Amino acid sequence: MAANLVNLEAVGKVYGTRALLDGVSLGISEGERIGVVGRNGDGKTTLIRILAKLESPDGGRVTHSGGLRLGVLTQHDSLDPAATVRHEVIGDMADHEWAGNARIRDILIGLFGGLDLPGFEQGLDTVIGPLSGGERRRIALAKLLIAEQDLIVLDEPTNHLDVEGIAWLARHLRARRSALVVVTHDRWFLDQVCTRMWDVQRGAVHEYEGGYSDYVFARAERERIAATEEAKRQNLMRKELAWLRRGAPARTSKPRFRIEAANELIADVPPPRDTAELMKFANSRLGKTVFELEDVTVQAGPKVLLKHLTWQLGPGDRIGLVGVNGAGKTSLLRVMTEAARTDGEATPAAGRVVVGRTVKLAYLSQEVAELNPGWRVLEAVEQVRQRVDLGKGREMTASQLCEKFGFTKEKQWTPVGDLSGGERRRLQILRLLMDEPNVLFLDEPTNDLDIETLTQLEDVLDGWPGSLVVISHDRYFIERTTDRVLALMGDASLRMLPRGVDEYLERRARVLETAAAPAAAPAAAEKQKPTVDARAVKKELQRIERRLDRIGDQESQLHARIAEDATDFERVAKLDTELRELAAERDDLEQRWLELAEDV
Repeated sequence: MAANLVNLEAVGKVYGTRALLDGVSLGISEGERIGVVGRNGDGKTTLIRILAKLESPDGGRVTHSGGLRLGVLTQHDSLDPAATVRHEVIGDMADHEWAGNARIRDILIGLFGGLDLPGFEQGLDTVIGPLSGGERRRIALAKLLIAEQDLIVLDEPTNHLDVEGIAWLARHLRARRSALVVVTHDRWFLDQVCTRMWDVQRGAVHEYEGGYSDYVFARAERERIAATEEAKRQNLMRKELAWLRRGAPARTSKPRFRIEAANELIADVPPPRDTAELMKFANSRLGKTVFELEDVTVQAGPKVLLKHLTWQLGPGDRIGLVGVNGAGKTSLLRVMTEAARTDGEATPAAGRVVVGRTVKLAYLSQEVAELNPGWRVLEAVEQVRQRVDLGKGREMTASQLCEKFGFTKEKQWTPVGDLSGGERRRLQILRLLMDEPNVLFLDEPTNDLDIETLTQLEDVLDGWPGSLVVISHDRYFIERTTDRVLALMGDASLRMLPRGVDEYLERRARVLETAAAPAAAPAAAEKQKPTVDARAVKKELQRIERRLDRIGDQESQLHARIAEDATDFERVAKLDTELRELAAERDDLEQRWLELAEDV
């Protein structure tokens, strides 16, 4: 039987007049990996600080087992600014000692991309003081993971990590024998790592077995029992469960929850998005041209991030943009945004950007825009407009949209200056949506948002008819809101990835393996390698991508026609044959695309 590491008995904590924790009793055993979820401000961080004895409860008792080795990553590190990375992470170990330790090598490569810490000017001998918050956080995480721990407590560990780093961290934590308690809004990470979930709500903590998918199912089932049939149909948790179940093999290692019950629960829930209908509406709002980039070069100072880029963002396209840090994701959106703001007059370093005449762009940057601190929340939203059309006949007042994003009637009268970072982020998104854009660029939209707010944002985007580009380290959000994934691999090119984030991670792993291995082929053999006409290859890749887009549209239309003619079996059989032919053509094109992509 697993030994108990930490016990909380009837723990209470009050801030002002609000009870964040009220008589909470919990336990953590050896080897358990627990994910903590709940709304911002409901007490997640307070709970883990109390269980780690970093903060005292107002009532109740916290007990640690004797000799407990506890490692905690808070949102504010305690690193010595005068120390070097080597001193904080490696300590007094000699180079041959730590370099011969497989676990330490794995941690340094996983969090920093190499043993020489590429991106840090002096490598391990870089002084910590001038470093950014994200760099300091990775150093603090490396220091914690290198040490031996019985229990690891992490508060938002995926912040400042890219998709690749998050995938590595999930693998690392699964392989460790340490128990884990983690607060994060990254739902893919929770599903990959956690064996139990704690849901902090209104002073209580509800426990669920399994990862995030299991938690969604359990909450949905509980709400189904308590709700009427119509309320069930509107339930956001059921909608999210439907999406999880329809694509579960791609996101979870195994479907641990009861499949039959889950299927029954989502039987009458439609897919999150009606792609064909949204595409039709987007075409009517945007016309044929949205953004066309022709032989574009993107630079940041003297550094060339992208060159000879020819790419088209069409009406209704939903694109997830992934890539290594510094590859140019944000710079690409800025170039397109600047072109839209100047009606195409602003030009990139080379090439040109054509912007459709009907484009109305909204750009959510990583910086939280400064607003008048004296404004009330509702006033800040109504400054944009009083009512908003979110598509598919969904019209809302400013107050209703505020409520949808977690600003209650009372909270809507809070001065902007009194809002937390997460609340300001929510307000920033609200103001963008109120302006009724038909093109949305979202740069790390999940930063500082809790899971409930993310679910509400996904629900709004499901019915929003326009073109969408999302940059995010949150794999779940990308897979949930977009239809295609494009990647900046750090080689100044943009590539389409038919298999999405999984394919990106595989390609990155191959790049790192190649970089780590010595050059296998002699220079003479390299000279004999046949030359490839890169321009011709790129043209064919673009032709294939356009055809794949058209096939996607045709498939959506065929699915809609099959649904309309469901009782006409002869007609359905004919449509099904067409569907199979398109699927076969798509498979061939994707295979050809992969072959060509290796030559670019």
